Amino acid sequence: MSEPRVRTRRGVLAPTLFALVGIAILCGLGLWQLERKAWKENLIATLNTRLARAPENLPPSANWSQLKPEGNEYTRVVFPAEFLAGQEALVYTPGSPLRPDVKGPGYWVFAPAQLSGGGIVLVDRGFVPLERKDPATRAGGAPRGIIEIVGVMRWPETRGLFTPADDAAGNVWYVRDTKAIAAAKKWATAAPFYIDQESPVPEGGWPKPGKLAIALPNNHWQYAITWFGLALALAGVYGVWLVGRLRRRG
Repeated sequence: MSEPRVRTRRGVLAPTLFALVGIAILCGLGLWQLERKAWKENLIATLNTRLARAPENLPPSANWSQLKPEGNEYTRVVFPAEFLAGQEALVYTPGSPLRPDVKGPGYWVFAPAQLSGGGIVLVDRGFVPLERKDPATRAGGAPRGIIEIVGVMRWPETRGLFTPADDAAGNVWYVRDTKAIAAAKKWATAAPFYIDQESPVPEGGWPKPGKLAIALPNNHWQYAITWFGLALALAGVYGVWLVGRLRRRG
């Protein structure tokens, strides 16, 4: 075998391996995005199905430890309860993708509800704008006595890397972590979930409860096309380079 051919093969081997590995990685990312697309579509369908069902009775406290987010979150429930007077915690929100009626910043008003059958569950009673942070500005909405609450079961949120520190002294939290809120407020609750209230709407309209609307982003098809397109582009660049290389050697 002649020396030029040996050099040609050696000069082509490394770029070829690099191109093949790159194409394989890009195609793998594209396939992963297609899998994520199918998963997201199934998730959206499941959540919409749960939210469309009629509310069912809230599970008894003895069964709370068996409830899991994957099987029970976004289940609509109904139950009689009485809010503990004068008790609430505010969770700041810049707006909500799940509440189309909440357009600007404000607070979610959390309160402990005493169940008629025993036990306490935290309820997100709804949204108030920034100017109604003080309970005195919405005194008409203070709940009285036992009421029938309709809402959706939700699980506590996890704190993000850039989430501000909570201000327990100022009664303001920045993530709906009901375990942390209950511990700071000394609310006795064993529920692993909280309730996102739909009704009833309190007198005066504040806090403002409402129905959730699933609006999860689903851009995985575009991402998959991007990865496959990059793989095709890399294959094209490699092909042009290889043809040119072989012509020069020839």
